[in-house]
Amino acid sequence: MNTILNKEDHYLGRSGWLRASILGANDGILSTASLIIGVAAANVSREPIVLAGVAGLVAGALSMAAGEYVSVSSQTDIETSDLAREEKELREMPQEELKELADIYKARGLSPELAMRVAQEMTEHDALGAHARDELGINSLTRARPLQAAFASGASFIFGGLLPVITSMLLPLKYMIYWQYILTTIFLIILGAYAAKAGGSSVKKAVLRITFWGTIAMGVTAYIGHLFGVSLG
Repeated sequence: MNTILNKEDHYLGRSGWLRASILGANDGILSTASLIIGVAAANVSREPIVLAGVAGLVAGALSMAAGEYVSVSSQTDIETSDLAREEKELREMPQEELKELADIYKARGLSPELAMRVAQEMTEHDALGAHARDELGINSLTRARPLQAAFASGASFIFGGLLPVITSMLLPLKYMIYWQYILTTIFLIILGAYAAKAGGSSVKKAVLRITFWGTIAMGVTAYIGHLFGVSLG
């Protein structure tokens, strides 16, 4: 039984890297394509379009990685601070902390006697781990990992952003805006389906959400580029 439980693959364990990866890839596809569409609407030559796409790709990947690292590091700092405070309380007032843990189990449906017994055994086994998990909601599945999030976000941004950049290099310039619209929508559909499958959620819902907002973003950018005749992203 223990072997079966240890091999279970829960979607929650993927939440950290999956969120950063999907966010990075989505932003890479969408922001790079939108930038290229905006520039294409204001220019008739290929060079500035490709240059804008590459510049947006590099800047966006660095920005996404740095942003994820800073954001998740802030979460790590909060978790570390809470754990340090909990460890101090366990040293200074162990009985109060034991009662607090028992009250948590009692609120979840255990009888007062069983709740206290469970709290005592959990405290003897790993007091800080028990409070971290059951009081603070911190566990190995959801623990913040800054480097993992930064790498996942930056790498997936590059992967996503390369798709519209390659499109701008290879496909006819005359219909560049339309090609970007069509292929970017296809890329977003594939990404939405992958995200739903990896996260165990509805494929249809994920695809509709990602393509709806992506289409709006590209449309607004193209309109601004055409209206002002300047390179906007």
